[in-house]
Amino acid sequence: MTYSIVARDPMTGQFGVAVQTHQVAVGRIVSWAEPGYGALATQSLSNPAFGPLGMAMLRQGMEAEQVLAALVAGDPGQARRQVALVDRKGNAAAHTGEGCIAHAGHYVGAGYSVQANMMTRPTVISAMRHAYENSLGNLAERMVAALRAAQAEDGDIRGQQSAALLVVSSDSEAPTWKTDYDLRVDEHPRPVEELARLVMIRHAQRIDAEGFALLDEGKLSEALAKWAEARKLAPDQEELPFWQAVALADGYPDQVTQAAAIFRAGLDGHERRAYWLELVDRLAACGLIERPQAAAELKQALEQS
Repeated sequence: MTYSIVARDPMTGQFGVAVQTHQVAVGRIVSWAEPGYGALATQSLSNPAFGPLGMAMLRQGMEAEQVLAALVAGDPGQARRQVALVDRKGNAAAHTGEGCIAHAGHYVGAGYSVQANMMTRPTVISAMRHAYENSLGNLAERMVAALRAAQAEDGDIRGQQSAALLVVSSDSEAPTWKTDYDLRVDEHPRPVEELARLVMIRHAQRIDAEGFALLDEGKLSEALAKWAEARKLAPDQEELPFWQAVALADGYPDQVTQAAAIFRAGLDGHERRAYWLELVDRLAACGLIERPQAAAELKQALEQS
């Protein structure tokens, strides 16, 4: 019923799960991951208990093969299950029960596993493997490439419906709820393509946040470069230029003209432009703009341009 990938990025230490199926809200059941410990996918006739149980064992320091063996041994329905996981060392392990609906199988590679069941053709696993191993980009983008490859082989015999992607960091000190990517397409005619679009938006948000961190360090030119990169990746996301313009006008009085240019590029012609301008005044009124005159200066620069 599902195809998925679990993986650990050897460069960043991130863990991730990406999945697609022909049911609503696949991410609610299949995808599990915790910062610093690992990631797990439970599918076919999913056993949702595998998620919290598997994560608990990974937190205790058990390796992927040990966790897999314990989960399968304790499950009377293991013949109908698929489960795959990757641990903090990058060890991957997977199980496909002999009773899973054809075409079903998995492939465990270096730091990842791809698995699928109820596929239209038996070529899905191989396609996912090659796509993941040969694609470029960050972990989220490479996992989406694997999903796209599965769908190019016609994926689930029933068609498409929902997709999800979950990525967490390598930091075991981070709270368990903290994610780098947590994206779900719960009902869509082309869920993998919609997921890819959301991944790009989230990627842009992360680059935007890097720009704000650089601005806090006083590295203006580097911050502006990061912000421009984020806007280019997600040109239809008005939040990006708005907050960039406000932060720049507030923190750098000599950059108000540049702030106005960023605002105009992203919001001129937008149907809610007047409301975005009103929001500038509201931010000033509640103290979220630190320089009292910054709001007026930004609006004046916009009127003059």
